[in-house]
Amino acid sequence: MGISRYATAHWEGDLKSGKGRLDTPQSGLLEGTRYGFNSRFGDEKGTSPEELIAAAHAGCFTMALSARLAEAGFPPTSLDSRADVDLSMEGGPQLSQIRLKVKAVVPGLDEARFRAVAEDAKQNCPVSKALSAVPVSLETEFSG
Repeated sequence: MGISRYATAHWEGDLKSGKGRLDTPQSGLLEGTRYGFNSRFGDEKGTSPEELIAAAHAGCFTMALSARLAEAGFPPTSLDSRADVDLSMEGGPQLSQIRLKVKAVVPGLDEARFRAVAEDAKQNCPVSKALSAVPVSLETEFSG
């Protein structure tokens, strides 16, 4: 049996002057969270689809990496990940690149093996698979 989660979006107005809100009723994490043209392309307070994709990708990748390291016999002391999602306007709006960065403390593991496990997690976490049309790079900072 699979897991299903949902979010809702409400929008009023046109693209540039309109405003929207996002909700995640199951978790309650987002409740009336603002988003709009100026929070996406400017500096107005609020979120954007790219920020939410970045959060999802960072979380999914980090969990997958933790699982794979533990399966290999090297549970991590800590993993700190960041995902940067780029939106290109060239040829119409599209996600053009995702850059994953992870800082890891994994006792007993060498850096080459860590890098291989991290690459596997990058390729195979569910969010990475869903975003497979977007190039994803990985930068690692490791201490064993």
